[in-house]
Amino acid sequence: MEQGARECMDLTVITTYRCNSKCSMCYIWQNPTRPDDEVSPATLEKLPGGFDNLNLTGGEPTLRKDLAELVDLLYPKARVLEISSNGLHPERLEPIIRKYPNIKVRFSLEGMELTNDRIRGEENGFKTKTAGLLRLKQAGGTDLGLGAVIQDDNIGELVELYRLTQAMGVEFATSALHNAFQFHKSDNVPYDRLRVARAIEKLIVEMLRTNSVKNWFRAYLNLGLIEKVLGHDRLIPCTAAQDFVFIDPWSDVYACNVRPDLWMGNLAAQSWDEIMTGERARALRAQVAACPQNCWMVTTARTAMRNPRLTFLPKRKPLQWVIESKLRVSLGLPLDFSRYIDYSRVQQDAVKPPRPSFLGIKGVRRNLRPKTGPHYAAFGEFFNR
Repeated sequence: MEQGARECMDLTVITTYRCNSKCSMCYIWQNPTRPDDEVSPATLEKLPGGFDNLNLTGGEPTLRKDLAELVDLLYPKARVLEISSNGLHPERLEPIIRKYPNIKVRFSLEGMELTNDRIRGEENGFKTKTAGLLRLKQAGGTDLGLGAVIQDDNIGELVELYRLTQAMGVEFATSALHNAFQFHKSDNVPYDRLRVARAIEKLIVEMLRTNSVKNWFRAYLNLGLIEKVLGHDRLIPCTAAQDFVFIDPWSDVYACNVRPDLWMGNLAAQSWDEIMTGERARALRAQVAACPQNCWMVTTARTAMRNPRLTFLPKRKPLQWVIESKLRVSLGLPLDFSRYIDYSRVQQDAVKPPRPSFLGIKGVRRNLRPKTGPHYAAFGEFFNR
């Protein structure tokens, strides 16, 4: 019998690399998996219970015909089961939400109508997602939200997008451009790092003005995104392979979803305990501690913020920042971001704009990734600064 997951451990399962969005910052849609190669319910049944957040994502998870079966299987194994979707098929999620109203659902939305549809290569994407999220809310959903990848092309609409979520009564999550092996590209960096970083300050203040404790700590996550955007080190060291792991569509387990060399094992061929407690896992945790990649993705940032002893509480550093910053904003005082951020240091890049839009592009040749051979060998070298 498998042991339970480590207390407060998060898990992301990439159910498929098929996707019906054509995003400019992610080429998964050009490199889909074959449905019969993708991780099976029988393999996922080997996962233990006790996860804190278990995220089903992709690619686009609603393209899995057995998504409802996966939800039935994994719902009891986590405190929070999450589905991260592009939101183009809300009707496929409605019966799931009616059965499990507290499942966490996040739709990707990169800006207001024209901006979102251009960045994500979607026809009527904005309208479909916003209407679909309200549809899930009417179906009884209690933890719904939108998520945006902060970048040059949407930074002017970031606060407007946040206010839209407030008006809809849903949550708002953010990330920043990252390079990672599943994106099949290595130029995901801002063109104007300083401009993007400064604009995030406005979102942080907006979040601190609310009465939501969740938003206050999201403000801290966004502070980490400023550091990431500028090319600075992480606010808190990464704890991947210990507090977070990632399973790809071929059932391979990785310490994180950025470095393909941090392979831990294969859940179809091994037990969970063999993967998580073996010599390889111990060696990989040491590699994570010395990792040179500058990442600040919510998957590993959220777990790194937790107090290792009292896991329902944050670590002292984010807690102290949240208390001090919330107090200043409540008193009508400005936040001096220069106390936390060294804006004199900005990473310089050779990447040139513009990032292309694939809106309206038809007949793109799709490279169906085979099961045999190294899945990510063709990606090439990349680095996050």
